[in-house]
Amino acid sequence: MSKADVLFVDMCTDIIENGFSSEGQKVRPVWPDGTPAHTIKKFGVVNRYNLQEEFPALTLRPTAIKSATDEILWIWQKKSNNIKDLNSHIWDEWADENGSIGKGYGYQLGVKYKFAHGEMDQVDNVLWQLKNQPYSRRILTNIFNFSDLTEMGLEPCAYSMTFNVTGDTLNGILNQRSQDILAANNWNVVQYSILLMMFAQATGFKAGELVHVISDAHIYDRHVPIIKELIERPQFPAPKVTLNPDVKDFYEFTVDDVIVENYEKNPQIKDIPIAI
Repeated sequence: MSKADVLFVDMCTDIIENGFSSEGQKVRPVWPDGTPAHTIKKFGVVNRYNLQEEFPALTLRPTAIKSATDEILWIWQKKSNNIKDLNSHIWDEWADENGSIGKGYGYQLGVKYKFAHGEMDQVDNVLWQLKNQPYSRRILTNIFNFSDLTEMGLEPCAYSMTFNVTGDTLNGILNQRSQDILAANNWNVVQYSILLMMFAQATGFKAGELVHVISDAHIYDRHVPIIKELIERPQFPAPKVTLNPDVKDFYEFTVDDVIVENYEKNPQIKDIPIAI
């Protein structure tokens, strides 16, 4: 069975049984009908995924691996803040009439800074360090730029990646301030697993562990019945996910270079209500 399924079931069960409910508290999010969107949450959830053992895609329901890849390349490779550069419509409600999400996500990764080894953006700095000084303990990115928050369509949820080399293996820590577990958990895990695999291949390493740190891991009140049904579903072996071995430059990867095989999964959950 997929280890990602087991971890997901354990996490959701713990949140539902032992989490803190915001009922009675003042909350910012609302449902489209205006009703306050309350949650059950756990603070400081840490999940570890070993990419050398298996690819961490859920089989409890399908994760659209190609679409997740398209979004992570939109942010990290294209460094775009315009939804016209993205093939899905998941960012539409946060974009303005021109398609811009403001100074968020990809915009922040494209800003150039002066490093000791030259002027470059955060992504190029990571790639340079992995190739030239891989044992540095300063290989990280951060897109939670306080001076630009008011000009972002959405303040970043997954805001920081720290990369660390051990021997011939590249590991990473994804820091996330907040996560809607039903809507986004495995989507982000799949995205940053693909990113770690791409960075490893582009710099001559093997992809190792992705550690996912979630400050506020929550399940919305209207998602609880869906989650309870989801975690009772049968589980299947994890799919095999690999990259086109001929691609050695991060900027040459495309969605088609992600190869997904033997992905057996349960039916998709449709029309998930999203709090705004």
